[in-house]
Amino acid sequence: MKFIKKQDAATGEEIQLAYADYGKGRPVVLIHGWPLSKEMWEYQVNDLVSAGLRVIKYDRRGFGHSAKPWDYYDYDTLTDDLHIILEQLDLRDAVLVGFSMGGGEAVRYLSRYGNDRVSKLVLISAVTPFLAKTPDNPEGVDQSLFEEILANLKKDRISFLDDFGKKFFGVNLISHPVSTPLLEYYRMLASVASPRATEQCAIAFAQTDFRNDVQQINVPTLIIHGDADQTVPIKASGDRTAQLISNSQYLVYDGAPHGLFYTHKEKLNQDLIQFITA
Repeated sequence: MKFIKKQDAATGEEIQLAYADYGKGRPVVLIHGWPLSKEMWEYQVNDLVSAGLRVIKYDRRGFGHSAKPWDYYDYDTLTDDLHIILEQLDLRDAVLVGFSMGGGEAVRYLSRYGNDRVSKLVLISAVTPFLAKTPDNPEGVDQSLFEEILANLKKDRISFLDDFGKKFFGVNLISHPVSTPLLEYYRMLASVASPRATEQCAIAFAQTDFRNDVQQINVPTLIIHGDADQTVPIKASGDRTAQLISNSQYLVYDGAPHGLFYTHKEKLNQDLIQFITA
């Protein structure tokens, strides 16, 4: 397993970020969602590499095989980690692909570090522009929902992950788009995360306002969201992000849940390759 090492600016401790690097060609950096790891991209990697692209995926601090410090899971710190990866691998003309929570890292990176190394952006089921309902953000999600998530994580994290996974992939009495073994696999990936990181990152994606970051985006952007997403509702996220980024293409997947990287993988991979290689 490969690691990129950095010294944490706040604590001075060494942080190891686990990553994988496949293929040759234009670099595509895959940023995973909460509370998973880089392994969530299993069904994208092969198609992207086969299309002549270089694919880099990594574990966010606190998740997967990366270091699990106690604190500093704010988006500025997470973006600094992403910057170290692009810098140490000397990635240029890169495409950032952020899923869910990872969409926040992608837009915050561009607003803080600019587009010297990044030429395109893809936001999939992303938490942008601002999830929390506030007086100046009435379209957001009610704070009570986030409080319930944190309470359930503290009470029984694994049980929460089990229930969350079903909603994540749109599983119900009528629809079962993923197998039970696969649900269990994704639950396992989420369970590997640090409990502290799981909670702190939930606070980060719920409370971070990306509206200013999104409005600064000046690279070609592809936005993809499912209209049946019950985890990050499309009206609070995809619809509004598309309105704020002028140079963007917006694809709405009919009937797609949050976890469309699996349920709609063939369509997603085709759309990714078409946009990245255009």
